[in-house]
Amino acid sequence: MTKLLSIITPVHRAGLGYLRETYDSLVAQVLPGGWEWEWLIQEDGAGVGAEEFLPDDPRIRISSSRQGGPHVSRTVALGRSYGELIKTLDADDLLTDGALARDIRVLAERPEAGWVTSAVLDLMPDGSRVGFPDPAEGPVEPGDVLAHWEQHHRPQVHPATLCVRRQLIVALGGWTALPASGDTGLLLGLDAFSPGWFTAEVGLLYRKHDGQITTDPAHARGPSETRACGSSGSGPGRSGSCSGRVSARCASCTRRARRGVR
Repeated sequence: MTKLLSIITPVHRAGLGYLRETYDSLVAQVLPGGWEWEWLIQEDGAGVGAEEFLPDDPRIRISSSRQGGPHVSRTVALGRSYGELIKTLDADDLLTDGALARDIRVLAERPEAGWVTSAVLDLMPDGSRVGFPDPAEGPVEPGDVLAHWEQHHRPQVHPATLCVRRQLIVALGGWTALPASGDTGLLLGLDAFSPGWFTAEVGLLYRKHDGQITTDPAHARGPSETRACGSSGSGPGRSGSCSGRVSARCASCTRRARRGVR
């Protein structure tokens, strides 16, 4: 019986310029025997026109939804996916050779792992590649991502490479509906409930360009407002308020969620 990997990509009109290169990196993948992929492209808003940039491939399924940002679009696409594994892929990034096969192999051989990420190289505008400070290959135990984020305000593994078991991502409700870093929010949720795995071989070229959401100055600043959460706040949100960056809730809130406390 054929198994299916669902690859989910949100796209808006201004982000179509690299979509064909992303497709080319996808069709170059060789999957393990008995596996196939589907590519769910979710247009963020009306009139995006992704089909104009792609060939006629029955494995591509394009749909559009009301504009809500990339992470809302990802979750909408999740609702029409069929794969037992869900892989995130941004419209401007490139998979390296063998990336999908490695993801599948890890989750097939390690039933205790609910998700897997891999090493990344930043693809700079001049074509050069810059390394990301990655950990050693191996398991990522529950709580490890949060602990690193509390210290460095970023995860130690790159959420743009995430591949996750369907049951787990559905249980968490998909990506967090944030204007940016919703993939980090999802990663922190996964970290609260399931072990993961990090693959040291590079699985993604993460394109750096001026049109990225993460180049917006507001992304680095985070939200200016705070919201009361009643926590004692040992992380970014202190003194009874949750004012963490857009990538996550405060550390106390995350611990409370892990314990089932509201």
